[in-house]
Amino acid sequence: MANDPARPRDPAEVVTESNPKVTYSAVFADREYRALFLSTLINWIGDYLSRAAVTVLVYHQTQSALLSAASFAIGYVPWLFGPVLAAFAERHPYRRVMIVSDLSRMVLISLLLLPQLPVPAMLLILLVAGMFAPPTQAARSALLPTVVGRERLALALTISQTASQTAQVFGYLVGATVAVALTPRIALGVDVLTFALSAALIAFGVRHRPTTMSSAQRTHLLHETAEGFRLVFGHPVLRSIAVVVFTITVFAIVPEGLAAAWAADITTDPETRGLGQGLIMAAGPVGFIIGGTVFNRIVPAERRARLIPVLAVLPPLLLVPSLLAPAAPAAALMVLSGGLVQGALTPTLNAVFVLALPHGFRARAFGVMSSGIQISQLAAVLTTGSLAEHFRVPMVVGLWSAGGAVAMLFLAFFWPAPAAFARATADAAATMPDEEKPAAPPVRQPGPADADTGSGTIPTTSVTPERS
Repeated sequence: MANDPARPRDPAEVVTESNPKVTYSAVFADREYRALFLSTLINWIGDYLSRAAVTVLVYHQTQSALLSAASFAIGYVPWLFGPVLAAFAERHPYRRVMIVSDLSRMVLISLLLLPQLPVPAMLLILLVAGMFAPPTQAARSALLPTVVGRERLALALTISQTASQTAQVFGYLVGATVAVALTPRIALGVDVLTFALSAALIAFGVRHRPTTMSSAQRTHLLHETAEGFRLVFGHPVLRSIAVVVFTITVFAIVPEGLAAAWAADITTDPETRGLGQGLIMAAGPVGFIIGGTVFNRIVPAERRARLIPVLAVLPPLLLVPSLLAPAAPAAALMVLSGGLVQGALTPTLNAVFVLALPHGFRARAFGVMSSGIQISQLAAVLTTGSLAEHFRVPMVVGLWSAGGAVAMLFLAFFWPAPAAFARATADAAATMPDEEKPAAPPVRQPGPADADTGSGTIPTTSVTPERS
């Protein structure tokens, strides 16, 4: 039925003839995006290198597994203050936040190269350096939609998250190998160089933009932080996404956190135990890379969004057969399957979340989300680790995952309707500065063929507000 030109249309009802296909080459053609992507990738690789190296360095000096683990776990502590640090980042130009954070961490990590540095001093340096991670990550996430535009955002997020998983596998593997075979300080020296290179890429590859929050809008930092929480948990669409993301995180991180104990539980041969642990730990990131690349490449954006509640149930459900205590390769295959689904799901959730954020709140909203994810991971690993002290690991993983599947079914039942997402996205788009507002899509007018045969292109919903 043709639209009545006299009736104002809701943004969620605007239809387009087709959505232009966004390709990898189109995303990487943007000079600013290339600089931002390379900076982020280099940062991640450096972080994972240093994490692996520091744990080895601390263990070599103390021969304490507890202190070595503490040097790794201390990276989670700054995220307890993540929302406040992200609110601070919202007050300043995102480009400046990233450059200052990189240079600050470069100086701090270089202190770890000093010989015979006491372990308490190492832990303190790691803690202070980690405080720069939340603001720079929030600034990068908030800047990305401005750089790539709303139409290319979903694919850009897929690329970023796939690169993150690749960097994790590469960084941990190389960092641990270099630290054990040579010296941990080589990996730390590389980390120092990555921060310098990252800062240079941002300084020369990303143009200056003013802060999204004017001086007149500033209040107390804690009040601004609270505004970020109110936005995320007071908005029905954002709240739904946040709860699903945190719930998936709680159940998806367990195989990685319990990999060593899981491999020891199901493998009696010490020589194959290390291989089993490696398979379980690497399976999730590898699955994520494959799922994110393939699914987001071949499935249209609108269909991806509609599949969210179905996909969300699968990651924990696929791990329920752990109750049968399968061998390490079979366990790794289950983790790989869950990683495939997470790779398909997570970039879509992130894109929908970003598109529903009003202008001036991105860094704070990302601070809430990033901190929630980190804290969820820490709580899940500590809880399941405690349970694994009293029960077999396959039973812990299986029952934990069964509970996750039930929780995700409940959340899927109350998932908002597509129209709610369309309205939220349209409302957020109306608050954006002109450089982020996409051009008005062409509205398809029905032709004679449609009237006679009902054939023609199937329209898709556009969340772009109509321009006059």
